[in-house]
Amino acid sequence: MVLHKYFQDFVLFLYVHMAFADDSLHHTEEQVILDKMSKLFPTEGDPKRKFDMAVAEYKALDPAMVPVVIHDSFKYFDKVKFAQKYKVYIDMYDIVNADGKVEESEKNALEALRQIIDLNAELRQA
Repeated sequence: MVLHKYFQDFVLFLYVHMAFADDSLHHTEEQVILDKMSKLFPTEGDPKRKFDMAVAEYKALDPAMVPVVIHDSFKYFDKVKFAQKYKVYIDMYDIVNADGKVEESEKNALEALRQIIDLNAELRQA
């Protein structure tokens, strides 16, 4: 299940996913995401509005479908270089560390994302 036409929109989805990995959105996590959005969407006139729309999209999705969306989207964006995908993974550390503590659920979400990125890298090499 692919929800996003553009990789940048999918990345924002991943940022939101990571922020909600502990079932809450801390203000500092939101600020880190908004800061990262300036690089993701340099021409975006209202990043807060775009962020709020991404949060609403995420919350409307059945939680059981989130891993499917992530897995299918990484396959869909197979032309995106591994290094760029891995940069997104590294960005996730900034988000989970933004509130000063890393919950077990956030560690699990990071690990699941790493496995999907590694799996897709292996599939492309095969």
